[in-house]
Amino acid sequence: MPEIDSELELALNYLDHNKDESLNRLFDILKIPSISTQEKYSKDCLNAANWFVEQLKDIGFDASIRETNGHPMVVAHFEQEGPHFLFYGHYDVQPIDPIELWNHNPFEPKIEESNNGEIIKARGASDDKGQVMTFIEACRAHIKTSGTLPCKISILLEGEEEIGSPSMSNFLKDNKKELTADYCLVCDTGMWDYKTPCITTMLRGMVGDEIKITAANRDLHSGMYGGLATNPIHVLSNILSLLYDKDGRITLEGFYDDVPELSNEQKEQWESLNFDAKEFLSNVGLSNIIGEKDYSPLEKIWSRPTCEVNGIWGGYTEPGFKTVLPSEASAKVSFRLVGKQDPDKVLKSFRNHVSKNLPSDCKVEFLAKAGSGASSLEINSPEVKAAEKALYDEWNVSPKMVGCGGSIPIGDHFKSILGTNSLLVGFGLDDDKIHSPNEKYNLSSYQKGTRSWTRIIFNLSKI
Repeated sequence: MPEIDSELELALNYLDHNKDESLNRLFDILKIPSISTQEKYSKDCLNAANWFVEQLKDIGFDASIRETNGHPMVVAHFEQEGPHFLFYGHYDVQPIDPIELWNHNPFEPKIEESNNGEIIKARGASDDKGQVMTFIEACRAHIKTSGTLPCKISILLEGEEEIGSPSMSNFLKDNKKELTADYCLVCDTGMWDYKTPCITTMLRGMVGDEIKITAANRDLHSGMYGGLATNPIHVLSNILSLLYDKDGRITLEGFYDDVPELSNEQKEQWESLNFDAKEFLSNVGLSNIIGEKDYSPLEKIWSRPTCEVNGIWGGYTEPGFKTVLPSEASAKVSFRLVGKQDPDKVLKSFRNHVSKNLPSDCKVEFLAKAGSGASSLEINSPEVKAAEKALYDEWNVSPKMVGCGGSIPIGDHFKSILGTNSLLVGFGLDDDKIHSPNEKYNLSSYQKGTRSWTRIIFNLSKI
């Protein structure tokens, strides 16, 4: 067993003796349906924000609600000597549709048995309320046993992460002086497996666009006009099919200009993870590995850019058959970005591609989704080393240094606006079903995650 400082040992013992109370607090926040994308849940989002404010005040933080043009922020500070760390999380959750696929009320959390131990089932259990609570409960343990925290900690919780954080950029700019810290802490990522923790050192950025192509001024009878008049679904399908070449590379002009190649050291590290892409795909009913030639599966999902069609529609889509030649066709397209790829530059190149391949008798409209750049972390920094030791001491296994194919816009915002790097440590698992019915969070992820943050906070305070 590693040598434990008495201050840290007191906090860890507190957590072990107060597991039931901690779980009850998690259940309380999971019961609040804080769905940010649907206006009818706006009051619930506010209730969730207020719940966190009261919890933080209860353990000694100076906490308050901060209004935005959308859902409010929660900002809290605990003043102390030493380095200053800003923790980020979000209290909003995804919609619960399709509700019929849930095996219980999504906002009535429950404990169930699984092959890997007990699990907490509820919307938001993993993304991100359970993850946020691991950190807050770690702070509680330090304060309840030592009367204070070992360093200065600020907390920022938002209610719009699941809708792209539209208020975050301006909020950070307006409150830069207050929120700037030595380092940022984020718990919205996962573990390598249920016994092996991770530190995420690389995140892809993202930008998206919605396009609508209009041909005729009304829907047409396909018998009278088919074969002569332009069909916008055909046009749209052709434009989208030209986004990739036969080798899986994206064809947009200048798309790869700012895409770096992975270092040999990083490649070797990822190869040592022995990732089984076939098994990974088989879990979702697939078997064919696609994408760019000459890149490993982990490179494809962690360090290479993508272009994906996320939705496509047009014409008659109700039950039955209607032989219509539609007037309009639409699609949603998103790009995962890496390196120094600029969201605006990628968006401009995509729109040029659409316009270049658009027939003269058609017109197009664009509706962009706000974008964010990729982010990466120096794996030998003191902060990473402190977290690495803390995770090893808790899990008794060396944490993996991994990339993440997903995007957390806050990482780019913290770097570009606050000038601060982010340490990403999370305890979610691939089978947590975030954004899907029957979302869950392993009880071990919650309890050992809380102990892990208790150790991380302590180690960081010694830097």
